[in-house]
Amino acid sequence: MTVKELAKKYKQDVINLRREFHKYPEASLKEFKTSKKIKEELDKLSIPCEIVADTGVVADIKGEKPGKTVLLRADIDGLSVTELNECEFKSQHEGFMHACGHDCHISMLLGAAMILNDIKGELKGTARLVFQPAEEVAQGAKKMIKAGVLEGVDGVFGMHIWSNLEAGSVCIQEGPLMASADFFTIRVKGKGGHGSAPHQGVDAVIASSAIVMNLQSVVSREINPLESAVVSVGSIKSGTRFNVIASEGILEGTTRCFNPEIRDDFPRMIERIAKDTASTFRAEAELEYGLGTAVVINDGKSSKRAEKSVEKIGAKAVVIEKITGAEDFSEYMNRVPGVLALVGTGNEDKGACYPQHHPKYTVDEDSLEIGSALYAQYTQDFLNE
Repeated sequence: MTVKELAKKYKQDVINLRREFHKYPEASLKEFKTSKKIKEELDKLSIPCEIVADTGVVADIKGEKPGKTVLLRADIDGLSVTELNECEFKSQHEGFMHACGHDCHISMLLGAAMILNDIKGELKGTARLVFQPAEEVAQGAKKMIKAGVLEGVDGVFGMHIWSNLEAGSVCIQEGPLMASADFFTIRVKGKGGHGSAPHQGVDAVIASSAIVMNLQSVVSREINPLESAVVSVGSIKSGTRFNVIASEGILEGTTRCFNPEIRDDFPRMIERIAKDTASTFRAEAELEYGLGTAVVINDGKSSKRAEKSVEKIGAKAVVIEKITGAEDFSEYMNRVPGVLALVGTGNEDKGACYPQHHPKYTVDEDSLEIGSALYAQYTQDFLNE
């Protein structure tokens, strides 16, 4: 049987698994029951596997002949979102939900395991299945890499279901696809005083507000207008009472871009503006800058291979605008050539019309067959080319 035929054979099994995982979402770094269930399913298939990095799972499916190794990744953590869907498999963990489709990723990769297990006699090399924790907090990929999952790997392939894409379509385009996502905190130090005598203090509210406004010039005046970038301050905390001059302010924000060089420049630009603006108001500012996830850049050769894989399974390849959301799959791709595919799950007739992270998020489950098939087909094409 072909990969496409096997994916159809296991379609309902994959859907059933997705619903089971959907019922029991777990927080990032605490996916203990999820990883135990994944291991149980792999054990049923007699596929050797182990739990690593506390809640991650790794399994190798070896072909009959030696060859290359390709890593297939699925992320497994849920979100702190209260589900508003009413269905038989609604989340049973209050305050948590698989609102980003990681339940689908798990089940699709398990479906691929079923397919690859059936055709391993035809494979030259090894398919390494990686079920990764903590994607939502940008820690899981780094933990899995530290645990050694990339040792001996020649290529990587990841997948994310995408609500903005129509079910039946797949995006595997070459080049930058998803943005880097870093975060920063700016601490502003002033001098407190009475609101009736502002000249006796150094107002951290004024300085903080000015920093927020001046940071808007990073994108508008310091970055090439042909480049996409974002600097957003999402939180500002300053002051305690209506008639008291605030002595400190705390600003928290994020940066996004598709160019690694711009990503490297962000801390310098933000620090200069923060410090110089604060000094204008006789205040001081300190920057704390944290690295989250790098830019997802699909390798050219890998993308072209994936295009052929998409064609073989009968899905529709599409090109979309770049996404300012982030994915820590970039950690693998910074080390090994690979591609991240976006599998469309949108279908308004089935209620699959809400964006990722929405409390009513759901998917067209027919898309799971495409996901399982694509994981397996890409593996076959990569190992046997």
